[in-house]
This record gives sequence, C-alpha cells and structure tokens, in this order.
Amino acid sequence: TGLTTVPHTVQVFTSGSGTYTTPANCKAIWVRMVGGGGGGGASATNSGSAGGTTTFGASLSATGGNGGQHGASIGGNAGTGGTATGGDLIVTGSTGGAGAKDTGDPTGGMGGNSVFGGASTGGLRSTAGSNALGYGSGGGGGGGAITALNSAGGGGAGGYLEKTINSPSATYSYAVGAGGSGGAAGSYVGGNGYVGVIIVTEYYV
Repeated sequence: TGLTTVPHTVQVFTSGSGTYTTPANCKAIWVRMVGGGGGGGASATNSGSAGGTTTFGASLSATGGNGGQHGASIGGNAGTGGTATGGDLIVTGSTGGAGAKDTGDPTGGMGGNSVFGGASTGGLRSTAGSNALGYGSGGGGGGGAITALNSAGGGGAGGYLEKTINSPSATYSYAVGAGGSGGAAGSYVGGNGYVGVIIVTEYYV
C-alpha cells in the first residue's frame, strides 16, 4: 500500500490569496508549492520582472524567479531561480538561459524549469520570446534584431518546497505568486512567466 491508497482529498490553488480551511477529521496535510516564474527580457530597453512569492501559513514561502535582462548591446543575463523556506524538501528554481552577445545568431535565452517543468523557448531571430506554460517556470527571452541588438536572457523559475503538517491548524492564509511580465519595450518582447501553484493533499487516517 502507498499514500495513494490512504483516504485523501486534494485542493489546488492557482491564483490569488485567501484562507485555506482544513477539512473536518483531516489528520495531516502535505503541502507542495512553487513561486511564480520570472519574465524574459526584451531585445532592447526593458528587462523582465520577477515572479511573485507563494506563501502558505506563516512559515512556508517559495519566492519567484528573477526576470531576464534585456539584450541591448551586451546580451542579456539570465534570470536566477527563486528559493524557498520552511519545507521538508526545498528545490531552487532553475536559472534561465543567457542571451547571446552576437547579433548574427540572436536566439533568446530559454526560461527556467520549475519542479513542474514548463521551460519556454527563447525567440528566434527577430521574434518575441515564448510565454511559459508550466507552473512557476520562467518566460523565454526575446530574440535580438538582425543588426544592432543582441538577444535577451530568459526568466528564472520559482522555488519549490513540500511540507508534511501533522495535526494541522483549522485555517491557513495563502497567496499564489503571480508570473513575472516579459520586457515590453524594444524590438522584440520577452515572454511572460507562469503563475505559481499550491497543492494541498489532505489525509484522514
């Protein structure tokens, strides 16, 4: 037998904030959560923004990934991954891919992977970066222009944690980290990071 055979229910939170209420007769909860992904940089002018922090109760926190840097004349640095605190298991989010200081091959950096996957591709030459589609993953960087601009860095992924709480409290406050925005100005925009998530598995025996 395994945990899947133990009587349980699951609640998933993918946006916003509020109060989680522990079900009646619930003996333990297993919390998994990830911060929002950072946005990718634009090929010029604007870098991506960081993803938001995901929280559950007073002690569990998973920060969002940082945004990728714009390309401009230097090639954009990658956004670093987020961290987490309070978990039994903690995984730092993956760093995005760096932009290239090369106007002849200006593919944007990839977005970082979270535990839930979802890394997005950077833009090809003269195209925008892709939006992330996996919870907590970073956005791709924008592709650089053919002539004067280099490619941008991809956003970092959100940090991850999981925590088993025996004899849980009646309620917990929670907030799901938003995805960071891709850099909007410049020749080719960066991709958006994806939102964080909270998954609470509730056990009854």
